[in-house]
Amino acid sequence: MAEQSAITTNTEITQTPNQEASHESTLFAEPLGHIGSLTVTNSLLASWVAVFILVIFFVSVGRKLKKVPRGVQNIFELLLEKALEMADSVTGSRKKSEKFLPISLALFLFIFVNNWLGLIPGMGTIGFNEITEGHKTFIPLLRGGTADINTTLALALVAVIGSHVMGVLVIGAWNYFNKFVNVKLLLEIPGKIRKDYTVVLVNPIKVFVGLVEVISEFAKVASLTFRLFGNIFAGEVLLASMMALFAYALPLPFMFLEMIVGIIQALIFAILALVYMTIAVEQHEH
Repeated sequence: MAEQSAITTNTEITQTPNQEASHESTLFAEPLGHIGSLTVTNSLLASWVAVFILVIFFVSVGRKLKKVPRGVQNIFELLLEKALEMADSVTGSRKKSEKFLPISLALFLFIFVNNWLGLIPGMGTIGFNEITEGHKTFIPLLRGGTADINTTLALALVAVIGSHVMGVLVIGAWNYFNKFVNVKLLLEIPGKIRKDYTVVLVNPIKVFVGLVEVISEFAKVASLTFRLFGNIFAGEVLLASMMALFAYALPLPFMFLEMIVGIIQALIFAILALVYMTIAVEQHEH
């Protein structure tokens, strides 16, 4: 799908007045242009908008921070404290929470803003017409970033690879390597076989279990990718269908439902990233 998003076609801005442009929801994001060798898609552009919103918001809030919190600062400090308490329930340690929460919270905010950007009225109606082989297709300028599987895959890779980096930094490269390919257990067999002959059977089984965990790491990436993408993409298709049938009153309940789904999916992704980092820094015996 990533290859499909990089496919370019000749775009003509001239419109045929007698031909109505059609638009279908696609699994891949539509390309808008190029910056050098980088293909800029409408979902990538929306992701840049989300980052811009977050940067502007937190820079403006950061300039008004005071030692004695007031107003909005009070609210954000309360939310941060609640986020730390939630992280503590996962990590079991405030020290680990303070280390992992910046990554998990950044993922939550980015996903949350992207999920809600896709729900803004007019998000999918501003764009241009592309004429290919005599057929006019409408290309929206912006598309929810998390409704593109390339974005969700990138986020999943960041979460999983980040957990491995944390594991290496906390327990060391050798100890972390042995969580998956447990060379230590194989080396222990000659020294323990006289006292406990069962190590000949037990230790190889433990080594095999470690190798199975390697497969589970790929499953984590697939799970994070398709859970987020599936929920957000399905929501956008549902809203588009409802608005095509009834333009005003009927889509409103579905709009509120998707707002809730957007928060929940961002929270699930962030908590799972926190869980993966917590597991990564545990010793193999634990």
